[in-house]
Amino acid sequence: MVKLRLTRMGANNKPFYRIVAIDSRKKRDGRYLDNIGYYDPKTDPHTLEIKADLAIKWLKLGAQPTDTVRSLFKQKGIMEQWHKMRYTVEKVAEEADEEPVDEAVAEEIATEEGE
Repeated sequence: MVKLRLTRMGANNKPFYRIVAIDSRKKRDGRYLDNIGYYDPKTDPHTLEIKADLAIKWLKLGAQPTDTVRSLFKQKGIMEQWHKMRYTVEKVAEEADEEPVDEAVAEEIATEEGE
């Protein structure tokens, strides 16, 4: 399973983090699949840069963000974009599954059931 999580970079007492897509079985700082952005909590205010298109691409592919990455995505509005996109696609798919019923046919069916 692919996770979207933080990997630590920087010197002692000066950490910054990369937001990466990585296999969940790898180490925290192991080899990652894709670099999505970075987060520096030491600056005032904290620095947060995320490539939204890459984040949504990995979410579409089924990657699961950790709690911290999910909160960072919420700050940037990426989770809201993802939910809007996901639920509108599901709604369109559900509407496509329903067959359009002609009103005249619906009235005919109703009268046959009433008899």
